[in-house]
Amino acid sequence: MSNRIRPSCEQIIDIMPNPFVVIDGDFNIVAANRSYRERYGVESDQIVGRKCHQVSHHSDEPCSHHGEHCPLEEVFNRRQATQVMHIHYDGNGREEYVQLHASPLLDDDGRVRYIGETIFPVAAPDATTDTLLVGRSRPLLRMTSLLQRVAPTQTTALLLGESGVGKEEVAKYIHHYSRRANGAFIVVDCGALGESLIESELFGYEKGAFTGAAQRKKGLFEAANGGTLFIDEVGELPLPLQTKLLRVLESGQIRRIGGTDYIDVDVRIITATNRDLQRMVAAGEFRQDLYYRLSAFPVYVPTLRERKDDIPQLAEHFLAGMEGADRHLPLSAEVIEALLDHDYPGNVRELRNIIERAAILAADDMIRPEHIVFEDTQTPIDTQVPSHRTDTLLSRRSGRLSAQDVMSALDRANGHRARAAGLLGVSERTLYRYISKLKLDISHPAP
Repeated sequence: MSNRIRPSCEQIIDIMPNPFVVIDGDFNIVAANRSYRERYGVESDQIVGRKCHQVSHHSDEPCSHHGEHCPLEEVFNRRQATQVMHIHYDGNGREEYVQLHASPLLDDDGRVRYIGETIFPVAAPDATTDTLLVGRSRPLLRMTSLLQRVAPTQTTALLLGESGVGKEEVAKYIHHYSRRANGAFIVVDCGALGESLIESELFGYEKGAFTGAAQRKKGLFEAANGGTLFIDEVGELPLPLQTKLLRVLESGQIRRIGGTDYIDVDVRIITATNRDLQRMVAAGEFRQDLYYRLSAFPVYVPTLRERKDDIPQLAEHFLAGMEGADRHLPLSAEVIEALLDHDYPGNVRELRNIIERAAILAADDMIRPEHIVFEDTQTPIDTQVPSHRTDTLLSRRSGRLSAQDVMSALDRANGHRARAAGLLGVSERTLYRYISKLKLDISHPAP
């Protein structure tokens, strides 16, 4: 029998095209393949024994301490594989969105000894596909992870949540990451149309089908052929049209009003509502069979008050998209404090309106707390920063960060970028831009 050389663990995992890492229960890296080392800029003799969060998050603390869902903790606790969405820093310090697939690696006694984590980089959402998915709060990242799972499929998704949370933007996100991304994304709002208009908009009509139908018109199902049709406020759909929608879902065919021929359509349906469809089903107001077809993959869109950690970054995102935004950015610590003290019954839509109003009131000056006017009061807010929080904030009354401001915050935060951003009252992304713009020499790791 000839002698055979057994390949090492590193040689085996180096074959894998995606970044792959083996981690123990104390967050220590046991092995990492070449793709992982190259992506995060770590030499092979410097990777084993380092903490996974130090490499991918540039942080001395596990990601769960910063609101992200830690796959290692879940695998060790539940002994099951899991998938989550994270934001990592690559070897050049740039942020990237990644999908993590973590699986348990068991010892001879069936206990979890390590996890094997495969990293799938995904394109970062761009400004044209979403405004909601700005931020990194735990509720947002949990939802994003679900969206990444359902987007590549043909499954019908039902988006649930209050008015103003950004359900249309979530639907755009699903479309953008689906195989239909090059097709049309069509929106119909059932809450804004009457029964007759909804039917004609969805299905179209033939010439002479009713008074005023002077020519044939294609409906939105046909317009969305090969793409995605987003039906907003589907709970407002009248029962007769619920029956027609169910028929389309089951047969993939529509018939125009006044027509006799059935037309094949290849459309992915995404629906949304702020109503309790289960209660409506019990009350006979919504078809049970249609509910089950639409809710194959329900996704709850969190309210803004559930993801307040995202408010600074969302506010600066909205402001950056406005004309003349440079004179207002970054927002001062006092303005951030004022924004965080509100509960936002109107959710993301309300925050956007508040920022737009503040920019108008500020004119050519910097945005100050008195420019923040909430819709429930329509009066300028109190400019006093709560005393129990002033000791954690650095004052920036000039409205601009200086090199001294940044270095002072980083020093107080021991080089931790997320904490330094909190001290300065800006988003972590804004702080990173300032570090690059001011060409600061940050010699120690700064997450």
